[in-house]
Amino acid sequence: MNDAINNKVYIETYGCQMNLNDSEIVSSILAKNGFLIIDNPKEAGVILLNTCSVRENAEKRIHERLNHLKSFKKSNKNLVVGILGCMAERLRTKLIEEEKIVDLVVGPDEYRKVPILIENAYSGEKGIAVKLSKFETYDDIAPLRTEGISAWVSIMRGCDKFCSFCVVPFTRGRERSRPLESIVKELIDLSKQNFFEVTLLGQNVNSYLDEESGSDFSELLIACSRAVPEMRIRYSTSHPFDMSDKLIRTMAEHDNICKHVHLPVQSGSGNVLLAMNRKYTVEHYLDRINKIKELMPECTISTDIIAGFPGETDEDHQLTLDLMKTVNFDGSYMYKYSPRENTKAWDMADSIPEKVKISRLNDIIELQHVISKEINANLIDKTLQVLVEGPSKKSEDDWVGRTDSNKLVIFPKNQLNGFGVGTKINVKIKRSTSATLFGDII
Repeated sequence: MNDAINNKVYIETYGCQMNLNDSEIVSSILAKNGFLIIDNPKEAGVILLNTCSVRENAEKRIHERLNHLKSFKKSNKNLVVGILGCMAERLRTKLIEEEKIVDLVVGPDEYRKVPILIENAYSGEKGIAVKLSKFETYDDIAPLRTEGISAWVSIMRGCDKFCSFCVVPFTRGRERSRPLESIVKELIDLSKQNFFEVTLLGQNVNSYLDEESGSDFSELLIACSRAVPEMRIRYSTSHPFDMSDKLIRTMAEHDNICKHVHLPVQSGSGNVLLAMNRKYTVEHYLDRINKIKELMPECTISTDIIAGFPGETDEDHQLTLDLMKTVNFDGSYMYKYSPRENTKAWDMADSIPEKVKISRLNDIIELQHVISKEINANLIDKTLQVLVEGPSKKSEDDWVGRTDSNKLVIFPKNQLNGFGVGTKINVKIKRSTSATLFGDII
C-alpha cells in the first residue's frame, strides 16, 4: 500500500440486510489489503457509503449525506469518498459528474476492486467499477463481523423475478447461488465464534439452487440445521410463488429453524398483483399462509405492502386492507409507491396523486398498528423462550432479547442472575405494545 494513503476507512450502510452483509464483505476485503475499519468518520481517510436504490427516498438520503460530507472534504482535501452498492450500479457516471466530491463508484459485483480504486483515488484518479457478474457470490470471503450474537450470511445474489416496480435485477443482476458446502462451513465457523443466531439472506432465498449438488433451499436449511443444532436459523426474503409445501414442512420439522416467515404480498388486489408482475394470485398467497398456519400454528408472519401503485383504485386499496385483516400479519414494512427508472412500472403513468398515496399508506399503517397491538396483547401471561441479546438502548435497568418468532422482549436487568448474552431464558409476558413485549424472567 502507498505510504501516503490514510488507511482508516469508515463505512456507512443504508438499506436492507443484504447491504449490511455487503459492508462486512467490503470490510473483509479492505482489512486483507492493509486498511483499518473504524467507526468515526472524522478520523477516516476514506468514507464509503453503501447505498440502496429500492426507493427514491433512500437515494435522497445519500444525496443529503454527500452534501454534509462536503465539509469533511474541505477540512481534509485528501479525503476519498466512495459510493458502493445499488445506487452506484444504477447511477454510475452521474454520481461522479454531479457529485463532485465522489471519487469512486463501485457496484455490488465489483467489491474486490475497492482497495485498488482507493489507491488510484489518492493519485487523483476517479474510478468506476459497475460491471454485473453472472458468477460473483463472494463465497471465498469471510465477512468481517465485529460484534453481536447474530450474523447475516448471503446465500445467493440477484433476482430473476423482474417485478415491474423493482430495480434489483438491474442493480444486482441475475440469480446465482453459493455452493451449499460453503454456506454450511460458514455457519459452523460462526458457531465456533459464539454467534448464536444466523439469518440466511437473498433477494429471493426460496429460489436458491446449488448447481453442483442440485440442492434446493429446503435441503440447504436441513443441512444448516443439522450442522449447527444449537444455533437459531432465520432467512429473508421469500417470494410467495416459490414458498413450497416442502419448505414449510422443513421449517416445521426442525426446532432450530425459527418459526417466522417474511412473505411480501405487496397488494391484496389481483389486478394490482398482475400489473406488478408478481406471478401469483391473492388466492395462491392465502393458500400459502393457510399451509404455514396449519403446520406451524405459532409461526409469525410479516410482509411488505406498497400503497398507490399505478392504476390502483379505491377498491384495490380496500382489498389490501381486507387481506391484512384476513392474514393478521404480525408486522409489515409499508411504503408508498416510488417510480424507479429502468423498471416496467416506470413506463406506466404514476397516476395516483401524492395526497392519495399518503392517505392510503396511513390507512395501512393504522390498521397494522391495531393488528400488531392485538396480537401482542394476546401473549400477555404466556411464557416465551427468549435469546438474550444485551442491554436495552432505552433503559439502563432493562435488557432485551428476541423470541424464536422474532418478537422483541424487554426484561429487568436485575433478574438475569448470571444469565448472559446468548443465553436462552424463559420470560413471562406482563404487558405489550404493538412492537414490543415486556416481562419477567422465570
